[in-house]
Amino acid sequence: MRVLHFEKCMVTLIVGRRESLGKTLLLLFLTLAPVGAAFAADNVPSLPDVASQEARNKAIAGRVFEEIFNQGKFQVADEIYAKDFVNRGLHRNFDLQEDQAAVRAEKKAFPDLKITVILMAAEGDLVTVVWVLSGTHTGAGYDGLPPTGVKLELRGITVWRIVDGKIREEWTSFDQLQAAGQFVTQLKWPLLGFLLAAVILIWALCRVTLRLRRTQLAKATSKCR
Repeated sequence: MRVLHFEKCMVTLIVGRRESLGKTLLLLFLTLAPVGAAFAADNVPSLPDVASQEARNKAIAGRVFEEIFNQGKFQVADEIYAKDFVNRGLHRNFDLQEDQAAVRAEKKAFPDLKITVILMAAEGDLVTVVWVLSGTHTGAGYDGLPPTGVKLELRGITVWRIVDGKIREEWTSFDQLQAAGQFVTQLKWPLLGFLLAAVILIWALCRVTLRLRRTQLAKATSKCR
């Protein structure tokens, strides 16, 4: 009986210690859990809001087309372009002053110029835009051409690098041969008419010149007789 009583006491003691240890661990866990969570939160790196940054960059890219090209608000360039902006051309680079001078010349040559965004995508600090340009050549200033009335339509692609709300770099590509082809196609008949008129004028001048020479030669011959 004593043995059984001793064993019963030992079991009770062990069970009690286990329950006490369990309560202690639970209390310790509940105490340390908030501390660990706070520590983990403090050590998580603060990632930038990539989605909102890309949305802001896309909005800036949209202003180039809508405000500068379509509306002719050239002063907007001072707000959204960096002073050290570079347009990466195929054979050479252009600074901000040269880039905006070209924009003004295009708007002067095509007063009704409009650029429509077909597709715009952003990733990191890059914004890519597929666009279509349309306009009528009713003003001077396009590669030195006088107004021709040609209706131009081009598709191109532009990639901008935008950092801290400023456009710093640009890569633009479009088919220049397509533009030249549209001029040639639409001016084909006027050019042919001009060439034909020039040929007729030259032919008439040649005939008049020959007649004058024959008249002078006849007069000289009659005097000699």
